[in-house]
Amino acid sequence: MGEQHVGFQSEVPDNHGFTATEIQELLSLFLLNDGPPSPTSDSQASNPTTTDQRKLRRMLSNRESARRSRWRKKRHLEDLNNEVNRLMTQNRDLKDRLGRVLNRRHMVLRQNDWLWMEFVGLRSRLSDLCRILATMSSTSNTFT
Repeated sequence: MGEQHVGFQSEVPDNHGFTATEIQELLSLFLLNDGPPSPTSDSQASNPTTTDQRKLRRMLSNRESARRSRWRKKRHLEDLNNEVNRLMTQNRDLKDRLGRVLNRRHMVLRQNDWLWMEFVGLRSRLSDLCRILATMSSTSNTFT
């Protein structure tokens, strides 16, 4: 049996991830038509080259599909990593903001305590002044 040259120009695009060994294996499918045709069906038995071409196309299609799947998986992982980084940054910012709010709350509570003590002191002083004024008023009425 003589060698047959099968032309397929658009079937193998620029090695897209295939090694030289893999390309050689794929090409060998076209060149190894020495054995008897497989008796799987009449159409396949009458044209083994077409069957080999279909197998090759299917193999190439599967490899391309696997390559795309790996690319999608890698892209998805990158997206998830970006999301993790974004959420970690957001979490850190929220923790900082919470710290500032808690600090401000503490300062306001201290100021409130101080104002409350000042209020109690001033009320006591006012009460004392009112008693003094009432005492002075009652003593001045007794002298007149």
